[in-house]
Amino acid sequence: MSRIKVTLKHSTIGRPATQLEHVKGLGLRRLGHSRVLENTPAVRGMVKKVLHLVEVEEVE
Repeated sequence: MSRIKVTLKHSTIGRPATQLEHVKGLGLRRLGHSRVLENTPAVRGMVKKVLHLVEVEEVE
């Protein structure tokens, strides 16, 4: 299965609580923090909800 790298690029200050929960669910803690995650429908759904806060790239 493919993997994606998700990096937090914008602050969650002042964002709705649901967006903050999605960022925490992805395992991102601070600006610039990255995680390599499996490209599953659940992860893609969380990324889609906070796409304006994160940067996503494919990883082999």
